[in-house]
Amino acid sequence: MSTTMAISAAEVNKLRQMTGAGMMDCKKALTEANGDFDAAIDLLRKKGQKVAANRADREASEGLVLAKTTSDGKKGVLVSVNCETDFVAKNADFSKMAETILNVALEHMAAGPEALKALPFGNGLTIAEKLTEQTGVIGEKIDVNYCSTVEAEFVYAYNHPGNRVASMVGMNKAGHEQVAKDVAMQAAAMAPIALDKSSTPQSVIDKELEIGKELAIQEGKPAEMAEKIAQGRLNKFFKESTLLAQEFIKDNKLSVEQYVQKADKDLKVTGFKRHALA
Repeated sequence: MSTTMAISAAEVNKLRQMTGAGMMDCKKALTEANGDFDAAIDLLRKKGQKVAANRADREASEGLVLAKTTSDGKKGVLVSVNCETDFVAKNADFSKMAETILNVALEHMAAGPEALKALPFGNGLTIAEKLTEQTGVIGEKIDVNYCSTVEAEFVYAYNHPGNRVASMVGMNKAGHEQVAKDVAMQAAAMAPIALDKSSTPQSVIDKELEIGKELAIQEGKPAEMAEKIAQGRLNKFFKESTLLAQEFIKDNKLSVEQYVQKADKDLKVTGFKRHALA
């Protein structure tokens, strides 16, 4: 006759601290594993993998969007760690996990979410494995949906209050932190699709021209004029949708580029990244 090992409250609490799993889940796993912590963690992880598979089609549209730079201000990373509900996003353990993931991304300058998820989280787990484990613990789909980097002479990271949107801006020289902050806040608020006209994807330009022509024709304009009208609308699109051409929100008499050059004629924005929760 087999005997079930008695599991103490202290052991249950230890496993809970190690994994973040619920008390009853920890007790059940330790009982099933006869007090073997590694085996119990594996059981909890297996539960997580099962839950992760069940929730693979769920939308992880809540979470935390975080940006951070290296101490020398030359590199930055922007990461979105996602969950299904705002309740989980505001949980202290979720926030701590997101901060750890952000720091790993910055240390390795991870080139995207898949590259980031392959990196070590700690305690013998990759980030992907930690996300799966937490999916099991929390009962919601947990994922990293976005990860991007910026490198420049000076990088400024802006985290908007609430951590639902963040941005990073690269500048060609240091010494203008307030300007960089203003431009990063502009990017966060105005959601530009590209830095300038020349960096706008050709596919976007083609689509805007096509829409512009179609609108002109629907308005009854002759076909030969539609092309010209579409070009005019495209120029308006560049002004509204590219960072450097946008009206500067703190002074709409200036474009963002004019604001930057007013501070220093040799100062340039070399790149930016922005991400927001859907």
